[in-house]
Amino acid sequence: ALDWSRCVLGCGLAGVNNRDWLAAFLAQTPALAGLAVESDAYTTLLGAHGGAYGVIVALGTGSVAAAADRDDGEYRTVSGYGFPSGDEASGAWLGVRAIVHAQHALDGRGPNDDLAQALLAHVGAHDRDGLVVWLCEANQTAYASLARIVIAHRAHPFAARLLGEAGLQIGKMIAALDPSAALPIALCGGLGAPLREYVPQIYQPRLREPLSDSAHGGLQLAQREAARLVGNA
Repeated sequence: ALDWSRCVLGCGLAGVNNRDWLAAFLAQTPALAGLAVESDAYTTLLGAHGGAYGVIVALGTGSVAAAADRDDGEYRTVSGYGFPSGDEASGAWLGVRAIVHAQHALDGRGPNDDLAQALLAHVGAHDRDGLVVWLCEANQTAYASLARIVIAHRAHPFAARLLGEAGLQIGKMIAALDPSAALPIALCGGLGAPLREYVPQIYQPRLREPLSDSAHGGLQLAQREAARLVGNA
């Protein structure tokens, strides 16, 4: 049987900056030899650059960007405020905007073209009332599921404008985190690769493939905590 008291755990958690959520998590953890908890943005940053200096923009259902340029473990974040008001360039952000095209198609304010039909087919709506039912039940994950349809129709003028705006939002995150324009940049998450071409040209030469993922960043956290415990023994 697993002996938790001999384990060191490194966790990258979404929502760790919410004190109540963090307290609830800590209250349920078993007795451990060591525990290091940071945001998932930080573990993604660690994994992507192997603990070295750099910027990450994590793009999935939500989005967040982070940068480290010092050796003291400090890092900075932008975006990541959550659905529906934040998380620019994320899957949910794209989906909320994409479904407007289908709404306009249904009531005659826009063309009932291939993009509109693909969006409506995905949500299972055949008319206005059907779409309203979907909208009333849709959450962040449901909206994010529309992102792949936008990307599949990237040549469509509406989708192209939307993806272009996502790229501009990514650029704003990078600029806020690295005004010196010196750090390498990794786009992470499921939308990192599809959105790469839309990142403004000024940032393209600094884009790098992530070395690894957030889980490997969590492993680095655990290793650091284990080393600290050994050093203090």
